[in-house]
Amino acid sequence: MRPALLSSAVLLFVACATSPLGRNQVMLVSAGQMNQMGVAAYRDMQQKTPATKNSKASAYVKCVADAITREVGGDDWEVTVFEDKAVNAFALPGGKIGVYTGMLGVAKNPSQLAAVIGHEVSHVLANHGAERVSEGMLAQGVTQVAAASTGYDPRLFQLAGDVFFLKPHSRTQESEADLLGLDLMARAGFDPSQAAELWRNMSQSGGGKPPEILSTHPSDSTRIAQLTERMATARPLYEQARASGKKPSCG
Repeated sequence: MRPALLSSAVLLFVACATSPLGRNQVMLVSAGQMNQMGVAAYRDMQQKTPATKNSKASAYVKCVADAITREVGGDDWEVTVFEDKAVNAFALPGGKIGVYTGMLGVAKNPSQLAAVIGHEVSHVLANHGAERVSEGMLAQGVTQVAAASTGYDPRLFQLAGDVFFLKPHSRTQESEADLLGLDLMARAGFDPSQAAELWRNMSQSGGGKPPEILSTHPSDSTRIAQLTERMATARPLYEQARASGKKPSCG
């Protein structure tokens, strides 16, 4: 057992990184690997879920997405609007963005949609996908070692790791993407105050949600509070962007 634990410690030492907000991260996969996985997942989604035939909706989403990605030096992000009632969106390594038509009924204006896309792009910028893959690898290894050394059912360690490690880390990543996305949309010239409004809309959109401690995402009220507190940083970015002529016109 000692060599296995030592190997895990060495991996943690040599594979550390830092998020844009200064949080320590573990990275056991490369950016190239994540880009390949992201592109493959995106192509699979395009095969399984039809793109919308609504050209106005596609142009609208692409207008918002382009304004956001220009702030991170990305002119080659691929954007697809999927015809699906799910209230969802995503961004993947490799420069891929997907928005479901169901999201357009909840994100009621360009700034609210910018909050969604800014959040998703921030996941990519902060390497959250690679971090989650790495954490999953570590959790699996620790579970196997713990079960072998104690004789207990590995499912007990899996459950404990999920509740006390993976889910809290996921909530941390979601909050981080909220704050980074808020700054990003503000720098692009979208009204950051609409991010909190988006989550008020989300909280009213219905559907039961688990208690925060059992969820991979913070509660709507937690997100609204964190975004509101961040406004002291985001508002000046927005004012600077507007003064410099960044006024996205995405009708």
